[in-house]
Amino acid sequence: MDWHEKLGETRKNLRNLNGAIPDTAQAFGAFGKAVKQGGVLEFKQKEFVALGIAVAMRCEDCIALHVEALVKSGASRAEVGDVLAMSIQMGGGPAMMYAAKAMVCFDQMTR
Repeated sequence: MDWHEKLGETRKNLRNLNGAIPDTAQAFGAFGKAVKQGGVLEFKQKEFVALGIAVAMRCEDCIALHVEALVKSGASRAEVGDVLAMSIQMGGGPAMMYAAKAMVCFDQMTR
């Protein structure tokens, strides 16, 4: 899979959905912004949590979005690996399959 293409497709699909439900999309966006800006954890730490949940929930679109955010925030491959290990510990075999996808995603986005 080309994760850059996946990310583009995800954004296109979200724009389509946002056009159909603009009030909901705006409220969800504001909620996400508030969660990521508030609290005591740094943005990168919050994105690590989001990636772990994305892997455990088996959401490829979420993996692409959160890996991109982690790359932009300077996350290392080793840090992402630690997060993926915890995701596998919590999610078992299915999480391992999506963790493998997430690592490929990270590798592609850091080339």
